[in-house]
Amino acid sequence: MQKVYLYILVMAAVTYLIRMVPLVLLKREITNTWVKSFLYYVPYVTLAVMTFPAILEATSSLISGAAAFVVAVVLAYRGKSLVQVAAASCAAVFVLELFLVR
Repeated sequence: MQKVYLYILVMAAVTYLIRMVPLVLLKREITNTWVKSFLYYVPYVTLAVMTFPAILEATSSLISGAAAFVVAVVLAYRGKSLVQVAAASCAAVFVLELFLVR
């Protein structure tokens, strides 16, 4: 039981250090345009890296997951709403799963 508290303490320290070190070291405003643009896209890339594998593995077939991803990207690129994109992706998976399971 004591090891659990040690693990929690180490995890808390690492998390705290990761968040505090940049605040302590970077006192000035960041003026480098490359660094600013890099930091701007970090949340989007992190979300994409976590979401993409889940999209492919959420279905019983890799093909239907990939097809749903393609449908979602095309509809989102064309400016459709989130509900339309989600519904079309689900429909694509449903139709493909009907034919792939047989």
